[in-house]
Order: sequence, then structure tokens, then C-alpha cells
Amino acid sequence: MYDFLVHFHSGWRWVFLVLLVLALLNNLVKWRQNATQTAADQKWNLYAMSAAHLQLIVGFILYFISPKVQFGSESMSDPVLRFFLVEHLITMLVAVALITVGYSRGKRGENETARFRLAFWFYLGGLIFVLAGIPWPWKEALGAGWF
Repeated sequence: MYDFLVHFHSGWRWVFLVLLVLALLNNLVKWRQNATQTAADQKWNLYAMSAAHLQLIVGFILYFISPKVQFGSESMSDPVLRFFLVEHLITMLVAVALITVGYSRGKRGENETARFRLAFWFYLGGLIFVLAGIPWPWKEALGAGWF
């Protein structure tokens, strides 16, 4: 079960990132065009937010069953343990919170342009936090792969 969840969490990140970037680009283009918001526009935002929430749920499950997360005083002195115990958790919580607020504000903006603009900026903030918190393969000490 643990291996399945790790592989799902690692693979789903790509689906999540693609949906987030597509929603972000859609909001940017529509904001710049002063376009009218359609149901399809809202769906891109909803899909990105839903993907973020699914990723967060699986991440929470892994947080409590993963051997990489150890609740002890020595965890803070080990960069790998600290990353998974604190840094990854905090950055992803902030990212999902920004995306969720962006979705909500993107539905309730004062006008069409404001809706796209608000969703864009919140989703961009979420994307920045996601990219900062992913254990990328070039972060060799973390031992994470592409999937």
C-alpha cells in the first residue's frame, strides 16, 4: 500500500502541475483579453484545485505512514528528515491554500477581469510554492525520482 501511494503521489504531481499551468495560462489569457468568464474557464480552475486537494490528501496519508517522516528531535538536524517533516508539508499546505483561495476569489470577483486576475495571481503563488516544495531529482540528498 505504501509503495502504491508513493508512486501515485509522485505520478499525480505531473497531472496536477499540468492542470495548474493550464488553468494559470487560461486565466492570464482571458484576463489580458478582458474576456467573459465561461463555465469552461471555471472548470479549468476547478480541475486544478481538485487535483491539488487529491494530492494533498494522499500526501497527508503518506505523512503519517512514511519512514521519511520521523517525529523526533534528531529530525531537525537531518536535512532529508527535516524536508519531509516540515518544509515539504508547509510549502504544500500554503500552495493548496493559495489555490483554494484563488478558486474561490476567481468565482466571486467584482467583474470578469478581476476574477481572472485574482485567480491568476493566487494560482501563480500556489505554483511557486509547489515548485519550491517538490523533492526534485536534482535535490540528490532527498532521494526522489521523476516518478
